[in-house]
Amino acid sequence: MTKEELNRLGKTLWDIADQLRGAMNADDFRDYMLSFLFLRYLSDNYETSAKKELGQDYPTPEAGDRRAPLAIWYDV
Repeated sequence: MTKEELNRLGKTLWDIADQLRGAMNADDFRDYMLSFLFLRYLSDNYETSAKKELGQDYPTPEAGDRRAPLAIWYDV
């Protein structure tokens, strides 16, 4: 990616964040988004840890089953 493309991407992402923020204070929006990013981080790490601990018992969804693997495991 060229520097110009990176600048355009950055501007586009910033514009999207401004649209999502709407009338909300920028500091409040930052706190709100950081909370979501942290929850996403926890979720990804939980999934990775569960996969490691369960090993072969970690379920693989069948075709057409839209549930998360851990949802299948919890149902068992």
